[in-house]
Amino acid sequence: MNTLMPEVSAWYQDVVSGSLFEVVAIDEASGTIEFQMIDGEVGEYDNSTWRHLYLTPAEAPEDWRSPYEIGHEDGAYNDQTMVPENFSGALSEYEPDLLDYGDDFQVL
Repeated sequence: MNTLMPEVSAWYQDVVSGSLFEVVAIDEASGTIEFQMIDGEVGEYDNSTWRHLYLTPAEAPEDWRSPYEIGHEDGAYNDQTMVPENFSGALSEYEPDLLDYGDDFQVL
């Protein structure tokens, strides 16, 4: 019987099948644990099934990103941010036309 508590972002190995997976979400309302296999397959266990699995904690494999084609340079935050020279917008470069509202006043 399994005594490991599921943790999001933790990796586990099923001793029986040898499969390696990561817990990606835990839904306490429905009592399910969502997981993702190393090949990208997604599934879920209910709490009862989780307790009956023969699991060991595992380290994330070195090539776990390969099914998703994510490289090390594809981080969520990239230092190569594009910054425009003019933050005012493209229309600020144009001069407004004079509007004639009669003899009383003019609006620029």
